[in-house]
Amino acid sequence: MSEPEKAVEALRARGFRLTPQRVMVIAAVAEGGRHMGVDEVLQRARAKYPYMDVATVYRTLHLLKEIGIVTEVAIGDRLHYELTDAQGHHHHMVCRTCHGAFNLSPHYLEEFRRTLTQEFGFAPDLDNFAIGGVCSQCRTQGQGAAS
Repeated sequence: MSEPEKAVEALRARGFRLTPQRVMVIAAVAEGGRHMGVDEVLQRARAKYPYMDVATVYRTLHLLKEIGIVTEVAIGDRLHYELTDAQGHHHHMVCRTCHGAFNLSPHYLEEFRRTLTQEFGFAPDLDNFAIGGVCSQCRTQGQGAAS
């Protein structure tokens, strides 16, 4: 089963209607294959359905985020979306200089999770986690200072 089909099935399994607009937004995000802004999702959806409006895209992305089908990450001053993985975990490193977003393997956060739980008795929600900084390319080019 493809990623868009899994996302559609997850929507159906949670009792939500499968409107053509919702299916088109899921397909647009999946076809993008990367972090996409609302404008790009809208353009891709309109290519198949010219009557799609931006309010529908925003509402659909908000719903999909709330139920864990897409993840939302702030890149620069805009929100970007992509499908979550099968476990619902999705982590990013976001460069504050070039606004690039890079996937971060969940295993890097396991020690952090254990430390917070053991030392503070705190159970963190790290299913979708973004950490800001400066990417290696920008640091090499001298565009951002290490923090």
